[in-house]
Amino acid sequence: MKDYIVRGVACNGQIRAFAATTKNLVEEARNRHNTSPIATVALGRLLTGGAMMGTMMKNDTDLMTIQIKANGPIGAMTVTADPKGNVKGFVAHPEVMLPLVDGKLDIAGALGIGVLSVIKDIGLKEPYIGDTILVTSEIGDDLTYYFATSEQIPSSVALGVLMNKDNTVRQAGGFIIQLMPGADVEILDKLEQRIAKIQSVTDFFEQQMTPEDILEHVLEGMNFELLEKIETKFYCDCSKEKVSKAVISIGRQELMAMIEDNEPIEVNCHFCNSHYQFDVAQLQEMLEQATKRRNLKIE
Repeated sequence: MKDYIVRGVACNGQIRAFAATTKNLVEEARNRHNTSPIATVALGRLLTGGAMMGTMMKNDTDLMTIQIKANGPIGAMTVTADPKGNVKGFVAHPEVMLPLVDGKLDIAGALGIGVLSVIKDIGLKEPYIGDTILVTSEIGDDLTYYFATSEQIPSSVALGVLMNKDNTVRQAGGFIIQLMPGADVEILDKLEQRIAKIQSVTDFFEQQMTPEDILEHVLEGMNFELLEKIETKFYCDCSKEKVSKAVISIGRQELMAMIEDNEPIEVNCHFCNSHYQFDVAQLQEMLEQATKRRNLKIE
């Protein structure tokens, strides 16, 4: 089954809701980056949250990036998503391993203390940037806190990744429930009571529940209405041509130094871990292009 996100409303538009199943895209991220179980879960949670948040943007050209920079052994994590359900991401130290805590992977210990940043490029001169502290370093709680403080939207974010014994991804997904401005206090109380009963979002998937089922369960008795279903996947738009342009941009001096070494170079994409090789002849062509650009600027 393909991964997908559903979007809906409840209580006559006073609640908006998103839910996603992301097992395949998290497994692809694990394969591409060769992540340890703890890194797979941490990155998988952020990819799932990012995928849903990406669909909140209005224009096809909008782009959203979530960055976590913390002092734990996992280092930084970055996820980028668009409104079409495409998401990609990487973790600085994919090999991290830590002892279990109460029989569970220690995500908070792997991340440590730090900052979560949401960067939205929506076509303005400057991107919108919202920074918040990591309140629990469990990612779901941190995104909940981000929505409350940076966007002033009361929200509940639940994210989960369950691993198989062979360290492949067994289940992955989550939901985001948000109260719209002017929502009745009674609705908030009812929603809080429903969410308080949820133990783990991956339990829903273990019970073979779909994202639609999950939202109907969480929003039971609140007149839930499904609006949209969007396929989501791990997708990186890197290419040899784009990487070539990036290499050209480093400047003539650096290119000449590479050519003098008389060795091919390899450039890796952080997001998808694709490898691009350029031989000396290709470097020479890039130097010529960089020289033409420089001459045009001078003229």
